[in-house]
Amino acid sequence: MSLLGSLIGPVTGLLDKFIPDKDLKNQLAHDIATMAEDHMHEEIKMQMEVNKQEAAHKSLFVAGWRPFIGWVCGLGMASNFLLVPFANFGLMAFGNGMQLPMLDLEIMMPVLMGMLGLGAMRSYEKKNNVARNR
Repeated sequence: MSLLGSLIGPVTGLLDKFIPDKDLKNQLAHDIATMAEDHMHEEIKMQMEVNKQEAAHKSLFVAGWRPFIGWVCGLGMASNFLLVPFANFGLMAFGNGMQLPMLDLEIMMPVLMGMLGLGAMRSYEKKNNVARNR
């Protein structure tokens, strides 16, 4: 919830104290709630525009950071759930006794989940024929 959104409840509560006319009070509460939604939508539009500019940039360091993070997260998951367990099994089977450590994914998982959520939104857009085709 945005800062503006968290202020709506207390502000509309103040309307009860200072505005006796019920219709005017309801209109003002509606206007305040609408203003908060408009502000939130404007922030989202501005972030989408920044994302478009980054994705269209010629430099790999500007346009390629999201795919890089995706690959890092994917490799971390593959390492923890495929490579290290199988390597540890092989090391134990051949009597070495050494084991490879597992990666700590606690910090990476929110990033990965956020990226997967964006991927799900993209799939939803494609299913409903509202995705950009570039």
